[in-house]
Amino acid sequence: MTGADLGAAPVGDRARSHLALALDLDDLGDARSLARRLAPWFAVAKVGLELFAAAGTEAVRALAEDGFEVFLDLKLHDIPETVGRAARVLGRCGARYVTFHTSGGEAMLAAGVAGLAAGAAEVGRAAPAALGVTVLTSTRDAPAQLLAERAALARASGCAGIVCAAADLPVVRAAAPALLRVVPGTRPRGAPVHDQARVATPEEAVAAGADLLVVGRSVTRADDPERAAACLAATIRDHVT
Repeated sequence: MTGADLGAAPVGDRARSHLALALDLDDLGDARSLARRLAPWFAVAKVGLELFAAAGTEAVRALAEDGFEVFLDLKLHDIPETVGRAARVLGRCGARYVTFHTSGGEAMLAAGVAGLAAGAAEVGRAAPAALGVTVLTSTRDAPAQLLAERAALARASGCAGIVCAAADLPVVRAAAPALLRVVPGTRPRGAPVHDQARVATPEEAVAAGADLLVVGRSVTRADDPERAAACLAATIRDHVT
């Protein structure tokens, strides 16, 4: 299946382009099958640690071939040299977004941004967008000062965006207003929160300024994933631009 085969989203591309599907699986075939089923509602497919450990950069290549923008969520965090060299490899693989943890500091983040650009240039690709992860949504407390500092680090190091909880958006927007804002951990009202500590509904997150929502278990583990995806897209349709 190619991008042309994916079809138009039932609620329109305006909602679809704001949704990333978290493929937290350990088998590329299963992940690819699920992504294809839900492609009408998701323009972005997220490859996290579990799928990357199972399939490596092949997961990125396969999902890109299926027409998705690929969000490679590895939260790289190491010394600048190591992160820069790893990012150079990842820059070649065709991902659209790659995450780094802002707790690694400005030098590390800058090395990651430079590594992505260098690797992409080697194969004639556009550089992936580096996203700085602020405080994980499974962490209960996210002090405003810490959020502001980490958002400022992402901005200063050349990151294109920030990953944060919906509740953190006012602080992050003030500290780095020009950066893309990616929000994981949203749940429909009344749905289980699982291991997430700072959650919001999808419509609350978009209304607060989220540009891209990362959605996993509330759709992928639903009794009817297609119905759950359609309801999600319909929920945010009137809140996105």
